[in-house]
Amino acid sequence: MADDAEKTEEPSQKKIDDAKKEGNVPRSQDTSGFVTLLVAVAATFALLGFIHSRLDKLYIYYHSLMGTELTKTVVFDIGFNSLKELLFMIVPLASIVALSGIIAGVMQFGFNFTTKPIEPKLSKLDPIKGFGKLFSMKKVIEGVKITAKVAIIFTVAFYFLFAFTEELSTVINFPLVEQLKWLRDKIIIMVAVMLVLFFILALVDLMIVRFQYFKDLRMSKQEVKDEYKNMEGDPQVKARIKQVQMEMAQKRMMQDIPSADVIITNPTHYSVAIRYDKGKENAPRIIAKGVDHLALKIREIGRENLIQIVENPPLARELYKSCELDETIPDTLFKAVAEVLAFVYQAKRKNSTTMH
Repeated sequence: MADDAEKTEEPSQKKIDDAKKEGNVPRSQDTSGFVTLLVAVAATFALLGFIHSRLDKLYIYYHSLMGTELTKTVVFDIGFNSLKELLFMIVPLASIVALSGIIAGVMQFGFNFTTKPIEPKLSKLDPIKGFGKLFSMKKVIEGVKITAKVAIIFTVAFYFLFAFTEELSTVINFPLVEQLKWLRDKIIIMVAVMLVLFFILALVDLMIVRFQYFKDLRMSKQEVKDEYKNMEGDPQVKARIKQVQMEMAQKRMMQDIPSADVIITNPTHYSVAIRYDKGKENAPRIIAKGVDHLALKIREIGRENLIQIVENPPLARELYKSCELDETIPDTLFKAVAEVLAFVYQAKRKNSTTMH
């Protein structure tokens, strides 16, 4: 009980995924049963015309055999044709109901194919564990749910049946056709009431099952920490995270290069793109930097966007080593960068004057 009290944290996505792999999913039998029943009723009404036509065909066949001697061949023919017609009537309905059962499961917990629950395990043969499960709190809850559901269904059914019986003294004087209509109407009312009742019970059961499922998967604070450490400690996971972060940073960096004022380079190894927006920033900012192949790519994008490229190997190396991406340049390098920017702005003004 102490261990359960410590499990105060909601289950992580990893724990939920692991539970699904083991076949442990929040499955409400009442919800599946209601969906199957609803589809079965709807399919029965939809197929009434088809079933009626097959019954007519079977009746005509039986009627044609009147006066025929019952030999082995005739008996075999009767059995074969009867079975064939029954299959024609039952198979479509059974297929629809079976499919609805699968859909009901997918609606609750998604498509989850696993063979784990049917794999042989010696632990399943442990009588002590089996005895413990027999008297577990989950079994008690299931027992209470079943008792409550049966009591509710019988109470509602008895109430409506008792109300119907009070009309029998009047209905018994009706013509046979009117009696049959009365019976049909009462059956429809009873089916509708039971469907609504089953829907409410299924909805309540679904809520209870999901609550109990996520409660059972709750984790202690220590389990959350251990899981996080295990995931972070996995070299493959860490490498993948780092790779994704680098790819995102490089993509964002490449998108920012066109807004640069100048790219300072060491012609062979380093490239650093700088932007200085006097209205928004207090100092020039590093918006891209790279070495070797990445440095070439930065210069290539700079040339495509007519960004001024200035060769200054010492400054390029120092900026690359001293500044992180998206940081403003340090005070020690401000003067050197300011001189480069002044040169760039002066070159831009000359070009503008020449064009005019």
